[in-house]
Order: sequence, then C-alpha cells, then structure tokens
Amino acid sequence: MNSLNSILVEGNLTRDPLLAQTPKGTPVCNFSVASNRFYRNNEELQKEVSFFDVEVWSKLAERCADTLKKGRGVRVVGRLKQDRWTDGEGKNHARIKIVAEHVEFRPVFSKPEAALEQAETEELLPEPEYEEGRVPEPAEIPF
Repeated sequence: MNSLNSILVEGNLTRDPLLAQTPKGTPVCNFSVASNRFYRNNEELQKEVSFFDVEVWSKLAERCADTLKKGRGVRVVGRLKQDRWTDGEGKNHARIKIVAEHVEFRPVFSKPEAALEQAETEELLPEPEYEEGRVPEPAEIPF
C-alpha cells in the first residue's frame, strides 16, 4: 500500500524550462517555481519565498517546454521525490523535487507590489511564535 504523498504548489517560473530525453527517448522537462507566502509580524506585512524544483514527464513535459517561460505563473500538482547520490569525493547528497502529474498554465502574475496590495486586503494569520529550539506539539500548530 502506498503512503500519501501529494503536493500542490502555485507560483512563477524562476527560469525557462529545460527539455531533455532519456536514453529511450522519453521527454523530461525541468523547471523551478518560486512560491510566495505573506503573513503579518507585529502588524507589518512580511513576504516569504520558497523555491521548488519540478520535473515533468512525457507529453506534458513537451507541452510545458513549449508553453512556459521564465516569470509565467503555474499551478503544479504532483508528488515529492527524494534523489540521493554520492559525489566523486564520497560525500552523500540529497534533494527533494516535485514530480508533476498535472500542470496548469496560469497568466503572468502582476508585479510583486500588486501582490502585496492584494495580500493587505486579505485576512492573514500572524506567524506563530514558539520558544527557540522547541518543536511545537501538533495541537499547537494553527490550521
């Protein structure tokens, strides 16, 4: 039985997509998405940006490579995958990426200032405060 592994991310491409093919000829497209989160800290609006690597396969990979450009908005639905490898010096590495199963092409989002103005009109939860070094109990995390 598979465990639940699902993610939805919306944001803007940070670079043009790169299309490649496996040795058997299967198309694979890679791009990166920046996703913004806004919250209030002492009544001051704060912006937090997260960056996600995305991998898309087959026909959808070709469509993404043809349609998407740096700055374009996307909504990606997929699963998380961890790649692990050892470099030439014997050092272990790992990274987590999104393997997309569905990609929605969104309009180019407006300037960041417009997003901040929109966020100011929405009700934002304050950033929760926890003691430094203490992991919050699940009941303490606001949902």
